[in-house]
Amino acid sequence: MAGAGGRAAASATSESYTGRGSSTPGVGGRTEHTPRYTLGLLQTPHSSESTGGASSGGARPGGSSEEGLAARRAAGNSAVKPSVSERGESCFGDKSSCVENTNTLNLTSSSSVRGLNSTCIGRTPLSSGRSGCRSRTPLMGYSVTSSSAVSAHTVASVIVAVVEGRGLARGEVGMASIDLKNPEMILSQFADNTTYAKVITKLKILTPLEIIMSNTACDAGNTTNLFSLITEHFKNVTFTTVQRKYFNETKGLEYIEQLCASEFSTIFMEVQSKYYCLAAAAALLKYVEFIQNAVYAPKSLKVRFQGSEKTAMIDSSSAQNLELVINNRDSRNGHTLLGVLNYTKTPGGSRRLRSNILEPLVDAETINTRLDCVQELLQDEELFFGLQGVISKFLDTEQLLSVLVQIPKQDTVKTAESKITNLIYLKHTLELVEPLKAALRSCNTQLLKAYYNSLEDTRFGIILEKITSVINDDTRYTKGCLSMRTQKCYAVKPNINEFLDIARRTYTEIVDDIAGMIMQLAEKYSLPMKTSFSSARGFFIQMNADCSTLPNGQLPSEFTKITKMKNTYSFTSADLIKMNERCQESLREIYHMTYLIVCKLLNEIYEHIHCLYKLSDIVSMLDMLLSFAHACTLSDYVRPEFTDTLAIKQGWHPILEKIAMEKPVSNNTYLTEGNNFVIITGPNMSGKSTYLKQIALCQIMAQIGSYVPAEYCSFRIAEQIFTRIGMDDDIETNASTFMKEMKEITYIIQNANDKSLIIIDELGRGTSAEEGIGICYAACEYLLNLKAFTLFATHFLELCHIDTLYPNVENYHFEVQHVRSSAGNKEKIAYTYTLSKGYTEEKNYGLKAAEVSSLPSSIILDAKEITSHIAKQILHRQKSTPEMMKQRAAYQLAMRLVQTARNSRLDPDSLRVYLKALKKKYEASCPTPRENDEQQ
Repeated sequence: MAGAGGRAAASATSESYTGRGSSTPGVGGRTEHTPRYTLGLLQTPHSSESTGGASSGGARPGGSSEEGLAARRAAGNSAVKPSVSERGESCFGDKSSCVENTNTLNLTSSSSVRGLNSTCIGRTPLSSGRSGCRSRTPLMGYSVTSSSAVSAHTVASVIVAVVEGRGLARGEVGMASIDLKNPEMILSQFADNTTYAKVITKLKILTPLEIIMSNTACDAGNTTNLFSLITEHFKNVTFTTVQRKYFNETKGLEYIEQLCASEFSTIFMEVQSKYYCLAAAAALLKYVEFIQNAVYAPKSLKVRFQGSEKTAMIDSSSAQNLELVINNRDSRNGHTLLGVLNYTKTPGGSRRLRSNILEPLVDAETINTRLDCVQELLQDEELFFGLQGVISKFLDTEQLLSVLVQIPKQDTVKTAESKITNLIYLKHTLELVEPLKAALRSCNTQLLKAYYNSLEDTRFGIILEKITSVINDDTRYTKGCLSMRTQKCYAVKPNINEFLDIARRTYTEIVDDIAGMIMQLAEKYSLPMKTSFSSARGFFIQMNADCSTLPNGQLPSEFTKITKMKNTYSFTSADLIKMNERCQESLREIYHMTYLIVCKLLNEIYEHIHCLYKLSDIVSMLDMLLSFAHACTLSDYVRPEFTDTLAIKQGWHPILEKIAMEKPVSNNTYLTEGNNFVIITGPNMSGKSTYLKQIALCQIMAQIGSYVPAEYCSFRIAEQIFTRIGMDDDIETNASTFMKEMKEITYIIQNANDKSLIIIDELGRGTSAEEGIGICYAACEYLLNLKAFTLFATHFLELCHIDTLYPNVENYHFEVQHVRSSAGNKEKIAYTYTLSKGYTEEKNYGLKAAEVSSLPSSIILDAKEITSHIAKQILHRQKSTPEMMKQRAAYQLAMRLVQTARNSRLDPDSLRVYLKALKKKYEASCPTPRENDEQQ
């Protein structure tokens, strides 16, 4: 509460500015004034008699010229973090029941900036040995903002603990991760091979802010392979090592039992024998508690075990090759699959979309449930726009939850302001539940109906009722830092705390005095001054005036801290600085008393707050599905089907369509169990790489529940998607390129299975032609032993003849046309970007390039003659025998019959016609006796 002297001074000052405030009933019949101003808009002060009636909560200004600063203010708050010395001892749940004193921890932080000799001053009390710079943002001081979905991933906020078994258990890896903006801990445990591909892939998906490992993993001279690989792949991530004893599975299970919300209690059965992920959880929770200087409330965390069998695996190299979430040329560029599909309205929706793209689903039933929703949204315009209108009003529900379930260890002004702000956000969020239910009321699909039923949960109403019993009905989330400050000041209803009411009246008087003082200064100097506000400066004076209009071209001497931008002056005065200080003192008292009331209210609603996990999940999923539907309206996408065939009719590249702003050339794709290996040839720049990426992108779009850019499409669920794409940056020295290729193809061979989609482009380009052909041939033969769907693009035309040995190989090529130049004496290649069956007839790309160069014609003629002679020898050796042709025809007929039996939806008459056509095709493919004699 403001001091008596301060209130007296405020009252004395305000006497000369009577009639500027509106009155509301206060304590003991006294009136509670609220400021009457709209700063930055030069609103004329009104008398209390002209304001009409008084509301129970007190009238508050609706907005100001500071619109849009709220989000930046919140972002600024998040950067304010306690120093190491300010972090107190750790405890879980009730602050009185400390689990362990953090001073006994032993922790080392390795700088994310490699190669620096200097280290940060002020090591943590946990540190031993090395110390290094940290770059984290503790959550205390965070405020939930409606930041755009596009920028939702610009700041990393995930901390991950990783631990590996020792001795015979080496290769068994446990992981635990928690997002500082989302109160959800994800556990996983799996066996990995010596490349640790699964670990690296999972970490790439999480994009961690910090990685925690045991100190024994990086002992001098005894660094584990896992630690070395992780540090190599994540050079810009902070690494922290913790003593091995804190990776304690027993303690991990205790923490989960204490902190896990009752709705997710089945996690105990899933993880009680997963010792390594439990050990990682113990170290993670202990560490997060330390850096956050706060504890999670009991029974408040969502904990889940994430098995790798529920999603498809896309390794980090493939994700980069396909530009799934980051553009390879410019990381700020939106020309990615995420950019194509991201029309989300909330940060949670954007996060869900990103994680789904990197880890697509493998369960066809779940995918089809999503597709049903997208179909209904496309067919029901009212449902689409109704849902989109409500979803766009939600803030970051996950981050809101994270703040609400944490109990700060120190009560500071920042924590008080944060809690008040987030209670207002919670009220705003709960008030959207009924509109969301109304938008879903007439839906028909199974998933949308389930979401509607979930929103019937009575706990939403119970929480909102408790909040509105204390918080003013018209308190709501607003944009603009001054407007939001006013909302926080007058959030609690009058007559709940007498001292709070007095403090608010004092604050109102000070603000009114500031406005009046600036008006007097404007009259005194005959200058167009107006009151403005910013979170950094508080109240200050602004003026639009030309320098020539000022006396001697300068402002009066009593004004200080003068800045000028064009014709706008910003400045203050000594008196205004003092009044700002009084205003801040009054605010601190208001926030403190409001915070006590808010904490009591939060304690009453904690038992019901877990329904917000459900709400958060619903909002993010609906946002993603709406985004899929939105993307469909901008292009002619179709709903995918799921069979045992990969069949795309006239499909096109979704990212290329966004770049070109028009529909690219479309092509067909067809792979089955009987024709599961496709070799693609064609000149450089004919479209091979684009086509290969297109197929992988369409596969991913289908498996996340999106429609696909094609006229028709059917997919076989892929459990892994591997790509080896020849990129522009592969033009390096032969040795480095060749080693990179070998690493990528080795990884594919070691991890691929029958349910994989494998895409290989330009293998063997980093070595000699002979070695390149040999490596390609050997790799193809190995992959042909799998039932994986494989597309293999190559310049080695010798590879095309492998179809004479393996009937499940098909050859395709990209057509080109030869066009005479205007001069008439030279030919140039025109690219059609059209895929056709068979291998390319453009066999001598190098010779054609030489012809248009300045090489002597005699050299070119000699080169052609030698090339023709070698090609004839190779063709003679690889010629198909009649018996081989007959076996191939029989194999293809058998596979087509199997496909028909599994998937045919034809009526009997149409089926009969189809089978007759198959018979004719078989007979045409088998050589006749005369042809046999001729070939022999």
